[in-house]
Amino acid sequence: MNRERRSPEFYVLAIFFTIFVLFLYGPLSAVVILSFQGPDGGLTFPLNGVSLHWFANLFEKQAVGDFGASFQRSLILGLMVMIVTVVVSLLAGLAFRRRFRGSTFLFYATVASLVVPSIIISLGIGVVFQQGGIAPAWYSSAFGAHLTWTLPFGVLIMFAVFNRFSPAYEEAARDLGANSWQTFRHVVLPMIAPSLIGVGLFGFTLSYDEFARTLMTSGTYNTLPLEIYGMTTNVTTPVLYALGTVTTLFSFTIILLALAVMTMLGRRQAKKS
Repeated sequence: MNRERRSPEFYVLAIFFTIFVLFLYGPLSAVVILSFQGPDGGLTFPLNGVSLHWFANLFEKQAVGDFGASFQRSLILGLMVMIVTVVVSLLAGLAFRRRFRGSTFLFYATVASLVVPSIIISLGIGVVFQQGGIAPAWYSSAFGAHLTWTLPFGVLIMFAVFNRFSPAYEEAARDLGANSWQTFRHVVLPMIAPSLIGVGLFGFTLSYDEFARTLMTSGTYNTLPLEIYGMTTNVTTPVLYALGTVTTLFSFTIILLALAVMTMLGRRQAKKS
């Protein structure tokens, strides 16, 4: 039996992929394991017993951090950013289906923030708020700073979606007597719904994990990334690892829920067709 001979490029890529997986999941696995330290355990191996002690201790008021409140702020901020990103990206995608005066300038102005260092944007927004006599806060200045990060990605995704969207579906709906709103609601929206879910998931995760654009704009109260950063120089217990495990599980849960919704919508669309 003849076996297909692997090229040298295959082994190079296989080694690269293996190293990538080790760098990605190796530290994450160590954090998860160390989060199950016993009550007298430390920040390094070996484990001093196995328990859920640090998970129970996680959302209690800490001497150097408030996990529960910072997580709540990040969750609310992420949902706010997600909703606005989806709505504005959808409207932008619909608007840019036709050429209009200033469309090129508006497009480049939208995506320009992607090439500007995040810390510069954070600093600029913080200074503008302070000079205007408005105290920076996670729900105002940080909200705007996060949108400068999520909106360009959402707009670019919707541009790609509508570039591949055939107008024939809309023309067929209009031929059957549907008005513009009915065409959008019953034809366009169901077909682009998985992409909108992807934009929402993208916007939420970018906001939930964002550090640099929050650093100068969050005001008095930290979001979760800032709280974790502040704890890294003060916390000397595995409660920090427990926090990392919980937030990682939360992120994976959000991704799985989004995939489940997209699968359900895909099956429903397939049944209709």
